[in-house]
Amino acid sequence: MTSPAARTVGAPPAPAAPLRRLPLLGLALAALLALPLAALVGEAAAAPVVGDPGVVVRWGVLYARVVHDLAAAVTVGLLLHAAYLVPETTRTNRRVTATRLAGIAAGLWALSGAVGAVLAMADLIGIPLSDPTFGQQFTTFAWQIEPTRVALITAGVAALISVAALLVTSRAAMAWLSVASVLGVLPLALAGHAAGATDHGTAVNALAVHLVAVTVWVGGLLALAVLRPILGRDLAPTAARFSVLAGWCYAAVALSGLQSAWIRLGSLSGLGTRYGVLIFVKTVALVLLGYAGWRQRRSLLPGLAHGRTAVFVRLVGTELVVMGIAIGTAVALARSAPPVPDAPVADASRTFALTGYPDPGPLSGASWLTAWVTDWLWLSVAVLAVGTYLAGVRRLRLRGDAWPVHRTVVWVLGWAVFAYATSGAPGVYGRVLFSMHMVMHMVIAMLVPLLLVPAAPILLALRALPARTDKTWGPREVLLQVVHSRLLKVAANPVVAAALFFFSLAIFYYSPLFELALRTHTGHVLMIVHFLLTGYLFTWVLIGIDPGPKRWPPIMLLVVLFATMSFHAFFGVVMTGSTTVLAPDFFEALKLPWMTSVLGNQREAGAIAWGIGEAPTVILTLLVAVAWVRADRAETKRKDRQADRDGDAELLAYNAHLAQLKKRSERKG
Repeated sequence: MTSPAARTVGAPPAPAAPLRRLPLLGLALAALLALPLAALVGEAAAAPVVGDPGVVVRWGVLYARVVHDLAAAVTVGLLLHAAYLVPETTRTNRRVTATRLAGIAAGLWALSGAVGAVLAMADLIGIPLSDPTFGQQFTTFAWQIEPTRVALITAGVAALISVAALLVTSRAAMAWLSVASVLGVLPLALAGHAAGATDHGTAVNALAVHLVAVTVWVGGLLALAVLRPILGRDLAPTAARFSVLAGWCYAAVALSGLQSAWIRLGSLSGLGTRYGVLIFVKTVALVLLGYAGWRQRRSLLPGLAHGRTAVFVRLVGTELVVMGIAIGTAVALARSAPPVPDAPVADASRTFALTGYPDPGPLSGASWLTAWVTDWLWLSVAVLAVGTYLAGVRRLRLRGDAWPVHRTVVWVLGWAVFAYATSGAPGVYGRVLFSMHMVMHMVIAMLVPLLLVPAAPILLALRALPARTDKTWGPREVLLQVVHSRLLKVAANPVVAAALFFFSLAIFYYSPLFELALRTHTGHVLMIVHFLLTGYLFTWVLIGIDPGPKRWPPIMLLVVLFATMSFHAFFGVVMTGSTTVLAPDFFEALKLPWMTSVLGNQREAGAIAWGIGEAPTVILTLLVAVAWVRADRAETKRKDRQADRDGDAELLAYNAHLAQLKKRSERKG
């Protein structure tokens, strides 16, 4: 006889296979049928006046993208279910089944991405695939052109995920693959209309959020339908968990879609264009999906626990068809000409050409209060962080648990400072002035963590989030895995954290990474993420109260702190006395009319790095010293309680030991 494990690790039972394929077929057919209609409306496949690559290429690009997006969604959805949503028993191995199916989907994702790169290249250079020179031009220029480079990168990531998904068996590996699959979607935001929009940063951010949210939402729902035949009674908890995730995705899709549409339409009059018609179709689809999700959560999910699945299955099938129509429309929309052209608004200034932003003008005292360009990505992160923290505090209070008010205050204040640093004067002038860039860096890496770490967000999350009892990984379980991981144990070593904090600072400014962060949106985003994470980690190992690896003694922490700050001061002194300009191709090319000396501003940046580092150092030193005193007091109280219980046995034993030593010395004498 075949063992239960052998029956479940491989493919699901034969009767379930056709049922698994039906949702995918419905979604794919809806997308593929909606695509030509949307393409005709938006003229997405119309022949260009010059350089027509042929009808095969023009339509092939569209259909390859539909297959690509569907395969990516299936991969992401199945991996998310395998890692976080699907309950497991001793008689089943659904996680492995879902992961193997994800590996197959990722293979299709990689293949369609590679085909799409070839077709996109032919479309961009305007020659058919049959042209004898196409092969040479593709191998020569594919990596140099952004759309084809992005497509090749995504296809490579998908291929690696496909191989790994066919091999892994542990939940941790599945969780890492789910993260990799989501990140694999992000490069696509660099290609398309957003890459050429006037408000480039906002457009790319909105498209990135939109792509990830749609992929998780569509893929998660499709994975739920595919896995339904093997879930049995566990369909109810799995659907309930996905419903929460789908709600977050719906909000992200709606908000990011609204922002992207407004950027591309320019005004309400844009709704009357062909592009506006496709936007209207997507909006109707979103409204219908919102209603379906509301009905599913309010009426149908409770019935799943009692085995009433028929209506649920029909509703999910209908949702997937609507999603297919939306995907087909979206692919055509990405190839249609929007009312606002892709090319940025003409601006003759070097500042706009290098940064994508106009010259903010001379920095004055009033500019510290009046200069503001909303960075919607980081403002949204700050609002979300504050909102979830307050929700956690509220949950504790409702069940009668206390949470110190000062922790909430410093958390809110920390994110307010972060929002100012990224959208206020430091963020605005940090794009053109080295000195203000250094202000932004020091605020994000040193001041913000000094406010966020004492708020103990991990401790709050562990107390507020519900624990799962079926051995799946919810948010609380993921946090515990991270807190007790080997990676964090290494990174939270004070020496390692200090090295990451300081040496990454020096490497960043004295390497091409600095100019990359100044010139590109992606580099700028990664720079801020790095500043915040390394600063938070360094502060956390010194004064953090969250659960984590064993803390070093305070005296050793003070040694690490003083050594790190000495290196930091040395960095500031070296920059203050520098005689060559860093990132010269950027700062010297700006030629700001109100800038007197680029090198002088760089020296100001060195003085800022040196000076701003002093105040947080003093505060950190005081906090470590306070923690030292508290630890000594706690140890003294513990020893006093122990002495009361055992009649001060430790002191008596020590005195007896001294008496024995005295007797021995007297005998020898």
